[in-house]
Amino acid sequence: MKSEEIGFSSEGYQQACNILQSAVDANELMGGVLQVSRGGPALPVFCCGRRELSQGVASVVADTIFLIASITKPIVCASVVKLIEQGQVRLDDRVVYFVPEFGNRGKDAVTVRHLLTHTSGLPDMLPENHGLRAKHTPLSEFVAQMCDLDLLFEPGTRISYQSCGIAILGEIVERLEGRPLREVLHTLFFDPLGLADTSLGRLEDRRDRESEILIPETSDGGGGGTDWDWNSDYWRNFGAPWGGLFTTASDLTTLCQAFLFGGEVNETRVLSKATVRSMTGDQTSVMPDLPESEKSRQRWGLGWRLSDVSLYSDLVSPDTFGHSGATGTVAWMDPTTEVTCVILTNDPTGARSVRPGVSDAVAAAVN
Repeated sequence: MKSEEIGFSSEGYQQACNILQSAVDANELMGGVLQVSRGGPALPVFCCGRRELSQGVASVVADTIFLIASITKPIVCASVVKLIEQGQVRLDDRVVYFVPEFGNRGKDAVTVRHLLTHTSGLPDMLPENHGLRAKHTPLSEFVAQMCDLDLLFEPGTRISYQSCGIAILGEIVERLEGRPLREVLHTLFFDPLGLADTSLGRLEDRRDRESEILIPETSDGGGGGTDWDWNSDYWRNFGAPWGGLFTTASDLTTLCQAFLFGGEVNETRVLSKATVRSMTGDQTSVMPDLPESEKSRQRWGLGWRLSDVSLYSDLVSPDTFGHSGATGTVAWMDPTTEVTCVILTNDPTGARSVRPGVSDAVAAAVN
């Protein structure tokens, strides 16, 4: 399929690919992939660079599996909102109803809505995050310590990005479903959509297709060379609800299309239209206790970040939503143009300067 056949300028799309390739050629990016779609059909995955830290021959290819970090968050949030579809949860239910021990230290007023919109008052990460990982601590202990945290502010009065809140949402899903979050995500989304290369935590029989990550020394990845960083067996099997999803560009494009097209892809419905409207609509601007300064600074749906030009593009429509990941990834969807854009890299530092330019070129290529 050619770019013109789905409404992209061939010159403009090639410019997006060239930006990625030029960064690799200049040794400014280890490797990456780009896939775009419009109105449903997707172009072939563009690949460049290598997928291993060593200067070998392991090139990034179309089925390379990437750890996409925080793009995991809206997918986990979707599992919670799916429970709302089923009548098991309400947005304004208090978290303590599902996880009683979460009420420690005055957190009784935190609701599911607060967790989904990053307005709960929880910190992003546990203060002991790196120490716990260095001990190969299981996720259950992370959750236990999150339940014992103090809030940074009164729920609903600020927007403060928080991975801890997503972990608690995962705990709610596990308690209501009576099985691991990883299995729930497969049942609700990955298996129905035929996403064979997508999983929370690695798929052991596909580990030879995984990309390693060029980890900055000061990142949350833990610095390269430890036995608990983003490349370690410990972390890749950990299945962090806030950042442990593994997938390919084509699988993630399909997931993005589910949200872009009202919960249905290829005649398979995984979410209701109402659910998708709620997840991708502005939830924070109408929150009564948020000051105007917070509402104007950023806008959130339920798990998805809305119209953030710093993450997506200066040229997308105001209705655009998406998410980025600290491992060097971003995915965004523009309902006005029916475009999805997936950029997965294995080089967080290099990706920082490359992703906006690639996204701008993709948005500009729309005919």
